Amino acid sequence: MRKAVILAGGTGTRLSPMTKIINKHLLPVGRYPMIYWSLFKLQEACVKDILIITSRDHLDSFQQLLGDGKEFGVRLSYAVQEEASGIAAALSIAKTFVQNEKFLVILGDNLFDDKLTPFIEEFKQQEDGAYILLKKVQNPKRYGIACIDDKTNKVYELLEKPNIKGPAYCVTGIYMYDPTVFSFIEQVSPSARGELEITDVNLIYVKRQAMAFNFLKDWWIDAGTPESLFEANYHYFTREKAAGGYDD
Repeated sequence: MRKAVILAGGTGTRLSPMTKIINKHLLPVGRYPMIYWSLFKLQEACVKDILIITSRDHLDSFQQLLGDGKEFGVRLSYAVQEEASGIAAALSIAKTFVQNEKFLVILGDNLFDDKLTPFIEEFKQQEDGAYILLKKVQNPKRYGIACIDDKTNKVYELLEKPNIKGPAYCVTGIYMYDPTVFSFIEQVSPSARGELEITDVNLIYVKRQAMAFNFLKDWWIDAGTPESLFEANYHYFTREKAAGGYDD
């Protein structure tokens, strides 16, 4: 797989007031801006062509920080999402970039330790369809949740922030798609909050029995709240210090 999309837009309201002046994906996590961790993971998996989608207000900041991607050994392109109208709406902007290839999508505030390579190799074996990565969580009300049939080992339903008690398997912000995803985005309607929801797009794959999945085995976090951003910083600083990366 050669291509990936990092979604780095949104308003970052859960991290306000920090995000009044800076995109949340540029906030520090460990020794780097948050978006570096997505780039490191794609670089590690030898994914070379990467499109970053962000808002017009923050486009210059990303370009000044990351340039053409040479520092990371990748090729970076940029596109603008004019308004915060949902993950699926942002993803639709990538159609020209993707063309007719399978590709990977990462939400830029998803941070994780697993290597992407084995999951990418598994998705390559799929003739078509989509592939999502799941993680067991204790607080399913915060996430989109995948319901799995233990007999068939298939996803049969996706629930958006359900009022249920954990544990459950949340849909992390790491997705892989075939190019038919763009026609599926055209089929969904805005939700009650006026956005095109990626859950609705994924449900089309589920109903067609074309949604595969696997589990992240190591540390993962959605660093979109002050508490989770603190936890992410603690994780990376602790890991780096254990490896001798910081002086006392």
